[in-house]
Amino acid sequence: MEIGTKTLRKHHLSLVQELQTGGYAQVAMGRKLEQLRDFDTIEDYDLPAGFKGELRPYQKAGFNWLMFLNQYRFGGCLADDMGLGKTVQTLAMLQAQKEIAEKNGVAKPVSLLVMPTSLLYNWEMEAHKFTPKLKILIYNKTNRIKNTAIFDYYDIVLTSYGIVRLDIEILKQFYFHYVILDESQAIKNPESAISQLVRELKSKFRLVLTGTPIENSTLDLWSQLSFINGGLLGNQLFFQKEFLQPIEKNQDVSKLQKLQTIIKPFVLRRHKSQVAKDLPDKEEHIHYSEMSETQEKKYEEIKSHYRNQILDLIEKQGLAQSQLIVLQGLTKLRQVANHPRMIEEGYEGDSGKLRDVVHKLETVLSEKHKVLIFSQFVKHLVIIRQELEKRNIRYAYLDGATKDRQEQVNLFQNNACIPVFLISLKAGGTGLNLTAADYVFLLDPWWNPAVEAQAIDRAHRIGQENKVLIYKFISKNTVEEKILLLQQSKTKLANDLITTEESFVKQLTQTDIEHLLL
Repeated sequence: MEIGTKTLRKHHLSLVQELQTGGYAQVAMGRKLEQLRDFDTIEDYDLPAGFKGELRPYQKAGFNWLMFLNQYRFGGCLADDMGLGKTVQTLAMLQAQKEIAEKNGVAKPVSLLVMPTSLLYNWEMEAHKFTPKLKILIYNKTNRIKNTAIFDYYDIVLTSYGIVRLDIEILKQFYFHYVILDESQAIKNPESAISQLVRELKSKFRLVLTGTPIENSTLDLWSQLSFINGGLLGNQLFFQKEFLQPIEKNQDVSKLQKLQTIIKPFVLRRHKSQVAKDLPDKEEHIHYSEMSETQEKKYEEIKSHYRNQILDLIEKQGLAQSQLIVLQGLTKLRQVANHPRMIEEGYEGDSGKLRDVVHKLETVLSEKHKVLIFSQFVKHLVIIRQELEKRNIRYAYLDGATKDRQEQVNLFQNNACIPVFLISLKAGGTGLNLTAADYVFLLDPWWNPAVEAQAIDRAHRIGQENKVLIYKFISKNTVEEKILLLQQSKTKLANDLITTEESFVKQLTQTDIEHLLL
């Protein structure tokens, strides 16, 4: 498929006969393919009226492709690189489905989106931003209504793979418009429980979203494509004999080409380098992480302790005399929002943010990108470093104690085998030229946005030939979220006056402090 011209080649349609006579497809799939005999090009569909925002050209082409698949009743695999907007393309399509139903006077389409728990809040935020008219239900551990009739009041039901495992008997009772799997590599193993359970979900259409459609084996692809278009690639035994073994064991190029031809209409994959002209020079994404249960418990303990202490001290000694304890309390909360091990070495629980950072990092590295990872806490970098070592991921490292600064820079810039650079804010926020990186991870929000900008500019500067994607990790329902709001409300003040945490804390009112500790 050519994204620029939105053209599906005629030779793809010759597959109709080949698929049916060659035994690749079941009869039902053959009938669906038959509809394509007179097909020529993907038309340009109007964006739905209720979609708020703009789509970049490649995103609009992706929306057109999703609408084309819907028109011909096919499933699809949207496999764009991380950060290219799979979520927003999907939301635009779902908004269009709602408006088409309203126009035709038919029942409202209700779609189910299944994803890792960590992404539920991000989907909700994106939906509120781009498709505010879509009614969203988060069906998770705290909101599991055991009656599917409630789904009819919503447009989108967001849930996790874990909840599908627990509630499949309930969920499979409802006939959804779409079942969409995000991070669909979760079903790459066709023998896994979740891979088999999602196939029990009932829907008119199916769609999968992934930045890594193949992680280990060609079988990963079969598992996902057989979910969206059952029968297209035959059963598992047939696929292994016809494609997997010749391709992986014998490097049979003709079999690889045949497989590519069969799947091409149903898989849309764009790499960041392919759509570079459509991207801004740098683009920031905020990723909201759910704290783990043990992390949340520790956060609430620290918050209660400091809230009582701080508010009592302010009442007795006034705001000016309480700034030291305010800074101490806020710093502890920010550390726990990253990982409780930063304040308690013996902590044996996990961290939602660490889980999400590692997951996104593995995705980016699988796509052969280089990443700068910034934190203002050296302890946090040490925790990340330990995770990298567990996974045999090589890295460069720079904090205030590093003696060979330039050697570390050269190592990252010039060695393709070193994909990660861990940097403390104070040691590496300025003065470094790190144009080998095209992703930047900011592990914790800083009081002064200008300092964040300086860190980002280590990668985004003269000599950078790639577009830079920035991910800012924020723990949901913590002081980090509130720091973002304070940054926005005090931006001018921050830009003009504030250079340190201490100077920022001096500008906080009692109302600000109370809000931070809510």
